[in-house]
Amino acid sequence: MALQARALYDFRSENPGEISLREHEVLSLCSEQDIEGWLEGINSHGDRGLFPASYVRVIRSAETPPPARYANLPAVGLETLLPPAAFKPATLEAPPAAAPEPFSLSPAAAGYPFLPSPYGGSYQLSQGSDDDWDDDWDESSTVADKPGSLSSSYPVYETAGRGASGHYHLSMQSEISLSSRSGHLAGHLHPPSSSTKSLTTVSRNLNRFSTFVKSGGEAFVLGEVSGFVKDGDKLCVVLGPRGPEWQENPYPFQCSIEDPTKQTKFKGMKSYIAYKLVSSHTGQQVHRRYKHFDWLYGRLAEKFPVISVPHLPEKQATGRFEEDFISKRRKGLSWWMDHMCSHPVLAQCDAFQHFLTCPSTDEKTWKQGKRKAEKDEMVGANFFLTISVPAGSGAGLDLHEVESQVDGFKAFMKKMDESALQLNHTANEFARKQVTGFKKEYQKVGHSFKCLSQAFELDQQAFSASLNQAIAFTAEAYDAIGDLFADQPRQDLDALMDLLALYQGHLANFPDIIHVQKGALTKVKESKRHVEEGKMELLKAEGIQERCNVISFATLAEINHFHKICVRDFKLQMKHFLQQQILFFQKVTHKLEEALHKYDSI
Repeated sequence: MALQARALYDFRSENPGEISLREHEVLSLCSEQDIEGWLEGINSHGDRGLFPASYVRVIRSAETPPPARYANLPAVGLETLLPPAAFKPATLEAPPAAAPEPFSLSPAAAGYPFLPSPYGGSYQLSQGSDDDWDDDWDESSTVADKPGSLSSSYPVYETAGRGASGHYHLSMQSEISLSSRSGHLAGHLHPPSSSTKSLTTVSRNLNRFSTFVKSGGEAFVLGEVSGFVKDGDKLCVVLGPRGPEWQENPYPFQCSIEDPTKQTKFKGMKSYIAYKLVSSHTGQQVHRRYKHFDWLYGRLAEKFPVISVPHLPEKQATGRFEEDFISKRRKGLSWWMDHMCSHPVLAQCDAFQHFLTCPSTDEKTWKQGKRKAEKDEMVGANFFLTISVPAGSGAGLDLHEVESQVDGFKAFMKKMDESALQLNHTANEFARKQVTGFKKEYQKVGHSFKCLSQAFELDQQAFSASLNQAIAFTAEAYDAIGDLFADQPRQDLDALMDLLALYQGHLANFPDIIHVQKGALTKVKESKRHVEEGKMELLKAEGIQERCNVISFATLAEINHFHKICVRDFKLQMKHFLQQQILFFQKVTHKLEEALHKYDSI
């Protein structure tokens, strides 16, 4: 007999590959193995596809389905002929509060080979094309592998047993941990609300791949995490003149990146570029490879789900030792380092300080600090426990005001992203024209003047010698102006494009940050609705509101920090750009004035 299941609730398909279910409908299962919370089967209409595992109950051999003669009767008729418990287990009586989130699976999902990308941006970690990793470089396990760590949970079915009343009950357990090298899935997938008579709990997102779930935000908001936070791990949000802000670093510092040098290992068999880092607060010099930056970025992006960790300059498969590429990467890393040092939270992170201060030659100390960072327990849902908000401010955050501010920032962010992309394209095209087209055109004019001067040289009259020299000097001036045009992008446009690239990385981070905050607001609204309907205790709803406020404070603090550094950076960069443009045209004017004076003595 084929494995069967009975639908506990109605489900309407919303995506290709899904099938709809009717309450009490008996389905044939293709496999009892769920695909990340979804089962595959065939409904009574003969349609085959996916449906939520929590919406059905597996029928075991101990439980006999209703006789075939009842199959065509309406549901109301069945309820009059058979006891209710034959259709609904005592633990799952009420229909879900809302339809599950749509979840689309690609054809490859049938073999379950995929895991979600650990980060929301397009940046990829540990690509083999740049700076090969040592075999023992990264730990194969992280804190998520240890007992008691956060895990992503899905229903596992056990054989149902008969209770004293003769009804069958479904046993569910959820302890399947999924972890990847650089990101973890967090949260638990539970079936819908258990009973309309008992108090309701806020539902969990069916899509366990959402950023809100993976970041641990859902588990935190629903009060599923607790732990002791050391004073040194606390991240304080304070109320500033512009609203919530991260508490300033009491010991601000800067770090320069200088003197990239080519070094070797394994007796010259492997080459790499090392950059010298000098921190102002210690004066200590250390050397770091690009793979060290890459490791640090991965750890910080995993640890801080509501903080925009700046993206590193892009990797490159070929030409890694060319002078132009090394110079460009150093400038990009300098921008990255400036944003790291300017962030009140990232600048004080233990992993970042270890990166800046551990001596380059002390391999043992480096590995100890590296392993400590990789086994940090204050990640995922636990990270939100470290955030300290202003005392007594729980009632000070208005739900609609926060939502309005975040929506306003989303609109600004979208427009800025479009404008940055357009400006970057325009600047890149303008730089290309200066390096090739403008240089060529000015030198073509210079060549024409030179031909004219050569023609005048055929005139052997003494009074024409000065004119010949003046025209020849004019030709040289135009040649020099062409060279000035070719060199100018290095002075102004390149720096502007580097800044735009850095901010495009920030703008790519914020959709995930906002998604976490929006997810928390959704849980608050749901809890308020349950309180109004008398299905949830007010105290529990207030707890959800308080934890949502923590995420909202952190999100608004990060948004304010972004605005602050954005104004600082673009102010300085635009001033630099215009100053360089003025100097450039002054040089062009000087060359033309020199040529002009040659004609005064003729």
